[in-house]
Amino acid sequence: MIVGVPKEIKPDENRVAMVPSGVHALVERGHTVLIETNAGVGSGYSDEDYRAVGAEIVPTAAEVYGQADMIVKVKEPIEPEYDLIREGQVVFTFFHFAASRELTEAVMRTKCIAIAYETVQKADGSLPLLIPMSEIAGRMAPQEGAKYLEKPMGGRGVLLGGVPGTLPAHVLILGGGEVGTHAAKIAAGFGARVTILDINLYRLRYLDDIMPKNVVTQMSNHQNIVEGIRQADLVIGAVLIPGAKAPYLITREMLKEMKPGAVIVDVSVDQGGCVETSRPTTHHDPVFVVDGIVHYGVANMPGAVPYTSTIALTNATLPYVIELADKGYEQAIRENPELRKGLNMYYGVITYKAVAEAFDLPYEDSTKFIPAAD
Repeated sequence: MIVGVPKEIKPDENRVAMVPSGVHALVERGHTVLIETNAGVGSGYSDEDYRAVGAEIVPTAAEVYGQADMIVKVKEPIEPEYDLIREGQVVFTFFHFAASRELTEAVMRTKCIAIAYETVQKADGSLPLLIPMSEIAGRMAPQEGAKYLEKPMGGRGVLLGGVPGTLPAHVLILGGGEVGTHAAKIAAGFGARVTILDINLYRLRYLDDIMPKNVVTQMSNHQNIVEGIRQADLVIGAVLIPGAKAPYLITREMLKEMKPGAVIVDVSVDQGGCVETSRPTTHHDPVFVVDGIVHYGVANMPGAVPYTSTIALTNATLPYVIELADKGYEQAIRENPELRKGLNMYYGVITYKAVAEAFDLPYEDSTKFIPAAD
């Protein structure tokens, strides 16, 4: 198979979809890997690093898309890339379709085979390709929140961990999954008072067991959210419904309950956000203020630490890339239920129910096109 890795062109995105060791693994198995010139520079990998392990370096994205059977990316395609995608071409990347009707309809028109990292799912419900990026975004969220709590950045002027004789900041985390867990670890390490809200009592019991004493847990409900945001200096949105748009847990009306200069870091923004007033921002222009509350909405947080995040992501994606390349997408999806969960579109048809429901579009079960293995 010919596997293509284009350079990411989303603003402030420095990750690359494959490290040289991944190229080496594919080339050893007889596959051809096309790397767009300078695709890896932002993550610390030169064209020569890729040539040394057998990659072919091509000068333009158009040539990568034009020759490759499968495109492996990091972030969803953006407008300049839509017309490069070919009918029947496999595109394996983060898509987050439910957050964007424009993207959904554009990729439907390409009639490609869209396999989304974020919905590849194991039998236990875990999301193996989303986890490493959730870990990074979760660990970054208190770090970014601490920065924007500083007065010159528009915040309340509160030090996250406080000092002797003063109270530390109160951090409210909405969601106790991977993002929320890692956010709580870092916020607690700073010395903040941390509250995690989640709807899963079993998850809360687990978190109560593993977290330090400055982290407490509560069931997530409207009353507890309202009480929590009244106390919070920093709110971290860490809500995830796989493949679906995040629900709004904080409305604009609720912002008036918050302290002026409090900060919201909505990590859920790539799935539409769990705060009504959230919107995607960039690393170069990361925050905006609504009703006196600082909002941080960067949708590709791990892109700020590309060396770490590129390695973490490709550690997780490479086994699936190899399986798709070795077997072809039809056999791989037929035999691997984890990849079947990742199939969001097939020749213009939506095959992931939550995406279709987000925009009231037609849905077909993927087994209609690719029957499961006996």
